[in-house]
Amino acid sequence: MTLFFYIVIAIITFFAFLHAYAKKNYDVSRTVVINRSKDEVYGVVRQLKIQSKWVPWFQRDPEAILKYKGEDGKLGASFYWKGNNKAGEGIQRIVKIKQGKVMETKLLFVKPIKITALTYIGVKEIEPEKTKMIWGVRGLLGFPLSVISLFYSPEKLLGQDFDQGLKNLKVLLEKRTMA
Repeated sequence: MTLFFYIVIAIITFFAFLHAYAKKNYDVSRTVVINRSKDEVYGVVRQLKIQSKWVPWFQRDPEAILKYKGEDGKLGASFYWKGNNKAGEGIQRIVKIKQGKVMETKLLFVKPIKITALTYIGVKEIEPEKTKMIWGVRGLLGFPLSVISLFYSPEKLLGQDFDQGLKNLKVLLEKRTMA
């Protein structure tokens, strides 16, 4: 019994050490240059209803239930989604807008794991028909996610999806295929 007790204490101490050692903050972002005007790019990315056309998680789960609330693209607008194990479940709400420049949303993931994050999109004109856009997410990792991040970082987990999403958006805007 005593050996079992020491083993349990050792395991708990090991995970507590890993949690203390792990980086708790994360900020993952990607940029792309889109051959469209800043106003056109911003006009699309601020709309929650268009995200399903370029955000990869929704493309992997086209049967996901999407419900919208508020005036799309405006402060306070939100949407709820519930997917079939690929997009998870959560709520996204627009919490900050600097018209034509920046939009921030607060994400609350309910499934597969409960976590909150802040996403941000910024656009900057490089030339009249050339816009640089950044898309990112930042947040805090609590236990056990902080320990998991030592082996599978948010950068690795999200980076490829952000790259794919920006490629999708670039194609969407440059081909003008939006419905």
